[in-house]
Order: sequence, then C-alpha cells, then structure tokens
Amino acid sequence: MPAEGAPGSGGALTLPALQRRLADFAAARDWQPFHTPKNLSTALSVEASELVEIFQWLTPEESARVMEDPESAHRVTDEVADVLAYLLQFCEVLGIDALTALAAKIDRNEHRFPAPSGSSGAAGASGPSASPGPSGEGA
Repeated sequence: MPAEGAPGSGGALTLPALQRRLADFAAARDWQPFHTPKNLSTALSVEASELVEIFQWLTPEESARVMEDPESAHRVTDEVADVLAYLLQFCEVLGIDALTALAAKIDRNEHRFPAPSGSSGAAGASGPSASPGPSGEGA
C-alpha cells in the first residue's frame, strides 16, 4: 500500500503528507544530522540553479515551449520536484508553514503594490518591467 501523499495512495497530495514522507525518507537513511537550515538552503539554491540551467540559453519563445519536448519536460519536472523537496524540508526543519507564509507574503504585496485603477491584472500600459515579480521584490 502506498504511503499517504504517494501517487496511488487514494488520498489527496498535501504538503504535510509530503513533508512527512521526506522526513521519513531522511530518517530511514540517518540523514537528519545533515538536514540543517544551512545545508538545506544551500541544496535548495543548487537545485534552483539546475532548473535555471535548463533555460539559460533558450529564447523566450523556446522557454515557453520547453514542456513540448518530452526529454526537456522530464528534466524540468525533476528539477521542480527537487526544488520543492528541499524547500519543504527547509520549512519542516525551521517550523515554517509554507502555505501560511506564502499567503502572508501575497497579502503584504497586495498592500505594497496595489493594482492600478481599472487594471485587468495584466501588464497594462506600463509593461511587464513595472512588476517586481511574484515575491514583490527582486529577490
């Protein structure tokens, strides 16, 4: 029988279930001593860089079509999974509720960067460069 949060388990995938699977995976291999905030944040950065590497020399048009090629799609999917795995482990170690943190960040950004009157939410007349990105900051 698949573990909770595993494909085929019959239950919905949830962040807590996936965090539990990651923690159990690490515990079964005695990796917990290595799962420090420093090590996990470093690993997260490395995996994010591996995702960036896939797109490094693509044109914007090529990058928009990356999932059309099965090999590229597999690489992107694997790197996204690696980034998410390390982020969830990092949050687990530090006791951060990732969904609550994200909701709070979106709330702050909505306050800091109100939509222009009459905006449909698109880039609008000011163009995409006016947006600092989803985090509300450049980083």
